[in-house]
Amino acid sequence: MSGHSHWATIKHKKGAVDAKRGKLWSKLSRAIIIAARHGGGDPNMNLKLRYAIDKARAVSMPKDNIERAIKRGTGDLEGQHFEEITYEGYGSGGVAILVEVLTDNRNRTAGEIRKIFERHGGKMGSAGCVSYLFERKGLFGLDGAGLDEDTLMGIALDAGADDLKQSGAHFEITCDPAVFNQVQEALQKQNLKLTVSEVQQIGKAPVDVDVETGQKVIRLMEALDDHDDTQNVYSNVNISEEMLAEMSKE
Repeated sequence: MSGHSHWATIKHKKGAVDAKRGKLWSKLSRAIIIAARHGGGDPNMNLKLRYAIDKARAVSMPKDNIERAIKRGTGDLEGQHFEEITYEGYGSGGVAILVEVLTDNRNRTAGEIRKIFERHGGKMGSAGCVSYLFERKGLFGLDGAGLDEDTLMGIALDAGADDLKQSGAHFEITCDPAVFNQVQEALQKQNLKLTVSEVQQIGKAPVDVDVETGQKVIRLMEALDDHDDTQNVYSNVNISEEMLAEMSKE
């Protein structure tokens, strides 16, 4: 499990840079548009929209930008038409990769994503080739300093979480996406600082690889995540502390 929150941490650090370029706001606007289009413009009735708005607010996206994106989704404002597509493939060591995109040009995006896979020693596969290896879960990461595992377990399970695991000084909590918001609120009420708080695709059986292979997978994931149309990138690789340490030296 630790590999999932490690990737989320890498992504969040990268997101801080993307936010400065306005790139992250563009990606989050697309997510809000799609959520509003499919579930309506009321975040109280549309959990997917509420989640997208919360992510936008977390990176200080202006309220006007958020409201415009909602209106584009509901049809109150004209805008581009985006398709939701998930590309599947393999990275170094045969690890499974999922790439969720929102695009206004399916053919262009498919070709560009395929090239990124190939440039980083991977290969894009056909629909369904690896998706069965993942399940959608809410994931929370917490710094374990000063936290009692039994107490935290009680808080998480009472709120509807599925599981809590400890990895070193770090705790990870997983839950069904349907109860993500209530678990998040329960943790926040306890003034717990969440290092990761998101819904993502989690590998059912994380794959262990050596440090060099793991670094190649991380570089592929970063390159895929950097594509303008990409919303999320997931893999079933177990990202170890050793891999992060080596990456930080670069």
